[in-house]
Amino acid sequence: MGTDQPAVPGPPAPGMLAGPTPGYTGKQRNILVCILLEIVTIGIYGCFWVWHTQEDVKRRSGDGVGGWLGLVIYLVIGIVTVFLIPVEIKRMHEREDLQPPFTAWVGLWNLLPIVGQIVWFVKVQGALNRFWDGQVPAAPAPAA
Repeated sequence: MGTDQPAVPGPPAPGMLAGPTPGYTGKQRNILVCILLEIVTIGIYGCFWVWHTQEDVKRRSGDGVGGWLGLVIYLVIGIVTVFLIPVEIKRMHEREDLQPPFTAWVGLWNLLPIVGQIVWFVKVQGALNRFWDGQVPAAPAPAA
């Protein structure tokens, strides 16, 4: 007939996480190497970077759009990504009572051709690298 034991669900597929994974640590990426890869691949590396960044944030916090939806947003309406990723990084910091490194307004750097995009990327990837390395200061205690 069969067993009376309940089925044990397997781990969720990437991009289909049920909730946060508190101990998850995303990959630190060398900022200069990422910029060079973006140039050499004529922008294709940007798709890889967006997918992994969105997926890492979602895995850690359980919040955000995740890799696949983040990639679709990037490909269809890319300007949204330059505000969306900083917002998700900010929320990830706040969820763990850490001082957010910036607000979504950091996306305005992209209004400056080339230099602004590099500044944005350095700020965003730098904040992620510090977060994954555990070098983020705690948020200040609320005033009484």
